[in-house]
Amino acid sequence: MAEYKISATLAEHEDDVRGVAFPSSKAVLSASRDGTVRLWKLLSENPPVFDGTISSHAGSWMNTVAYLRPSTDFPDGLIISSGKDVVIDVRQPTKAAEEDAEALLLGHSRDVCALDIDPEGKYIVSGSWDHDARVFPVGKWECSAVLRGHEGTVWAVLAYDQDTIVTGCADQKIRIFNKSGKLLQSFQASNSPVRALCRLPTGHPSGGDFASADNDGAIRLWKISGQQLGELRGHESFIYSLAALPSGELVSSGEDRTLRIWKGNQCIQTITHPAISVWAVAVCAENGDIMSGASDRIVRVFTRDPERYANAETTALFEDAVKASSIPQQTLDVNKENMPGPEFLTQKSGTKDGQIVTIRELDGSVTAHSWSSGQGEWTLVGTVVDAVGSSNKKTEYKGKEYDFVFDVDMEDGKPPLKLPYNVSQNPYDAATKFIQDNEAPITYLEQVANFIIQNTQGATIGQSQAQTGGSDPWGSENRYRPDQPSAPTVPAAPPKSLPQKEYLSILVARVPLIQKKIGELSQALVASGQKDLGLSPDEVSTLNSLCKNLDTSGATAKPQSVQGGLDLIIKLVTTWPYKDRMPGLDLLRLLIIAPDTAKFDHPGGNIVDLLIVGAVETDSPAENHVMMAIRAFANLFSSAEGRVLAIQEFEKIQDTVSTAIKSSTNRNLLVAATTVYINYAVLFLSDKDSASFEHVLAIVDTLSKILSSQADSEVVFRALVATGTILYLDDEIKSAAKEVYGVEKSISTALAKATDPRIKNAAREIRELLK
Repeated sequence: MAEYKISATLAEHEDDVRGVAFPSSKAVLSASRDGTVRLWKLLSENPPVFDGTISSHAGSWMNTVAYLRPSTDFPDGLIISSGKDVVIDVRQPTKAAEEDAEALLLGHSRDVCALDIDPEGKYIVSGSWDHDARVFPVGKWECSAVLRGHEGTVWAVLAYDQDTIVTGCADQKIRIFNKSGKLLQSFQASNSPVRALCRLPTGHPSGGDFASADNDGAIRLWKISGQQLGELRGHESFIYSLAALPSGELVSSGEDRTLRIWKGNQCIQTITHPAISVWAVAVCAENGDIMSGASDRIVRVFTRDPERYANAETTALFEDAVKASSIPQQTLDVNKENMPGPEFLTQKSGTKDGQIVTIRELDGSVTAHSWSSGQGEWTLVGTVVDAVGSSNKKTEYKGKEYDFVFDVDMEDGKPPLKLPYNVSQNPYDAATKFIQDNEAPITYLEQVANFIIQNTQGATIGQSQAQTGGSDPWGSENRYRPDQPSAPTVPAAPPKSLPQKEYLSILVARVPLIQKKIGELSQALVASGQKDLGLSPDEVSTLNSLCKNLDTSGATAKPQSVQGGLDLIIKLVTTWPYKDRMPGLDLLRLLIIAPDTAKFDHPGGNIVDLLIVGAVETDSPAENHVMMAIRAFANLFSSAEGRVLAIQEFEKIQDTVSTAIKSSTNRNLLVAATTVYINYAVLFLSDKDSASFEHVLAIVDTLSKILSSQADSEVVFRALVATGTILYLDDEIKSAAKEVYGVEKSISTALAKATDPRIKNAAREIRELLK
């Protein structure tokens, strides 16, 4: 049987892709830590091109997504998703993200991390960090049963049939319930948390009914009675996801960068990803294609059908990304004394698919190669490096050796807690275990994970160790994102006192993927009969040059040297169909830091006018379009010419920003908005003559509302910094902030929801300032 190869790369998410579903050969679904669920529809088949739209968005990260197949009651099916905000969103695929959901399912008190639907489409079952699973009948939408008795997170749920539910738990047990919530049996399934479950196809050679996977890296095959029939070994770390192919084969993915295909008890193909965590897999029942979601924020589709193979460019990008990965030596069994040289790769064959061998190259470097049984050869999967910060010295804790053992002060007056961490671990998983072990509030997850990332100097696969100049030092882009070379990995320390004196910009971008998306959209426009809107050969050449300039030099204050480049991007932003403007807006927010862009004159107005037209030219603007325009407004402050324009067009910018955030919970949009206000505050403080009293009060009013209504730590922190900086202007502003706009009350409201020490420190400084 043919091997799977890359079919499509879908790259619009801004954080880890944690959940995926494959409803049909024409559409796929993905859920991400960026708070969105995206529906990707197939535009063309050879090569496959998908167009992604946001199906729903939440105030916090999303963990899981499922799809209810079409029925008489729901002819288009339903998209079901959930995550940190504990609400399960049930939505028709035809509805926009801004429209009301079909239903909101309530009951869980902590993160929902698993969803499944029974084969008949009669009920939904969910699993959560609150140690419960819940059953929701389709159409009635009220919880009909709570499956209790778990002693840890319910990581996996399987709606096995119309009356039987299987759960996999962090307490290492599998439990079988009936739909009414009665526990039928419970058995020890592993020596580590059970992370994934899937139904085995009828006639599976093992004779089993379902499979489980765990943190030991094992897949186990079971009868519904609890009898174990087999065990599959091959993964070298946690397994996060399982799915069954129409052929009867199994698909798994995990923390070892791989997706694996299993036939019987043998791994017959290993697909290495350029990311630490391959969080999720799903399969298409119609054609047997596979999709994955990973920590590099990318959704990928793989196929065995040559008709659906990706084009040469997409294939090369994927293969090159894998080869360019850097692999910490702690994740491999590296024997430097007896390591073979390059000749091994041509003289010796592997013993199993996915086997890893390390090779000492002639220049002294160490590379990792994976054995492909199908191709009968070794393939390069990365370069082995010493983990940054570890110095090969281990610290022992509870009988085990770790790269780091941190002291964490969780409560005043009590001894610090120990946080052990190896650089081969996912920071979020280490933080989750620390919180669960110490029964700490789950709201500390982001803080603990970021603490790990900062104090290990970002020692993760595929990241550059150099700080990217000009990028935002406060961490909106410092989330755990492997294989993002442009992202900073050594976060600058947060400011210790007000006022803020430096302008902030948001410049992290993956230019090749933006360029690729523009090319795909252009092809789709031409195919739909809109040839005049598609890119001409000259425009393609201009785009290539511009993107090469941005990708190699970054967004810089120097004018972009590509003739016609800015005009081309303005065309994409203002004349393309509204839904297709996102990548153009993304490039424009990079170009805007150049003085020439700030001075750009166009029949449609200046650059601020063009951004507003491009992002808000509908009655119901897309939040991500507006977010990208607001990021551009923040970057406008990078040049003196841009700052002049920001003052000149304050009313337009303020109207766009304040309208967009009025009822939004989109974290990226709110972070961009508060960054704009920080930059205005820095500008007003550095040039008090430019600070119109009315403009200052408008910002104070908006910031006060943000502090009262928002809970995200980064949004609140930036709002506090902007507020504190602007209060340094004079006593009249302080008085108005206290007596008219109720800033003190707003700060108290924000503090009541805060766990981030940065927020507490900034609030304390502002209160001192207001005395």
